[in-house]
Amino acid sequence: MANLGYIQVTRQCNQLCRFCSNPPSGLENTLETACGHVDDFVARGYHGVILTGGEPTMVPWLADLVRYARKRDLHVRVITNGQFLGEGTLLADLVAAGLRHVHVSLYSYRPELQDELARHPGSHANIVRTLERIAARDDVTADVNCVINHFNAGELDRNVRFVLERFPFVRHFVWNNLDPRMNRVAENPDTIPKLWELELSLYRAMRLVDESGRTFRVERVPLCYMVDYAHCSTETRKIVKEEERIVHFLDQKGFVRQASGGFVHGKTDACKLCTLDSICAGLDGLGEFFDGAELYPVFVDPLPIIKRVRKEEGAG
Repeated sequence: MANLGYIQVTRQCNQLCRFCSNPPSGLENTLETACGHVDDFVARGYHGVILTGGEPTMVPWLADLVRYARKRDLHVRVITNGQFLGEGTLLADLVAAGLRHVHVSLYSYRPELQDELARHPGSHANIVRTLERIAARDDVTADVNCVINHFNAGELDRNVRFVLERFPFVRHFVWNNLDPRMNRVAENPDTIPKLWELELSLYRAMRLVDESGRTFRVERVPLCYMVDYAHCSTETRKIVKEEERIVHFLDQKGFVRQASGGFVHGKTDACKLCTLDSICAGLDGLGEFFDGAELYPVFVDPLPIIKRVRKEEGAG
């Protein structure tokens, strides 16, 4: 099992994303404390660590943390909004410290929508510069992450086309359905998508990525909305492989450990009829933010999905 731990490096951020799950709070880690979290992951036999925020590239000692994690033989990734890696020496410094992979968040191929959702003029242009700089190197790779929300739910496939055409070096995509329970979403409920809004464009996006020979993962989307690609659900994979995830938060949540059962969310009576119920995480925010009537049972044999997930795990 390739368990990955998360360290929330800082709650500072230069963007004001309308659906941010961890907005600026004035909290920031110290290098000493963050290195202690790395030691914790090593002691637990974890495979790697993901550094997140806020915006982790705003922390001046980020390269030192990367270097320490690599010395402890952890694979290191950084989740970033891509606003700072396209200029100066920061990317080169992080790579020199041992960083080999970056998750870049891109909400829309349209500059005006990206900038509006991030509430940061120039956000799209900065992301493009970051991806261009990564493309010019052969010692670091990048995924593209996208938060699914009401405003981009119908154009996820067009986002993929933009990335495939402009940045063919990108080999992996991640779609995170918006977390309706978190912070800024309460201030901006218009960002919460309906499942029917994302269904068709997500399917097209997944098919585009699959047919291109690349890979992807989807989070917070119930399997009835991605039956053909159920093996690519992050929660389903963790349920099947019995993986866990630990996050060291900076706020009152503190230390959070999710075992495989902790990835299961709300379900309806329809889910009880579904043959994929045992490997589906359901839907977070069901009944409060999402209509249970949008969930429906499917009658697909779960064994091929389980076997495929386990086979891919065995293949590394």
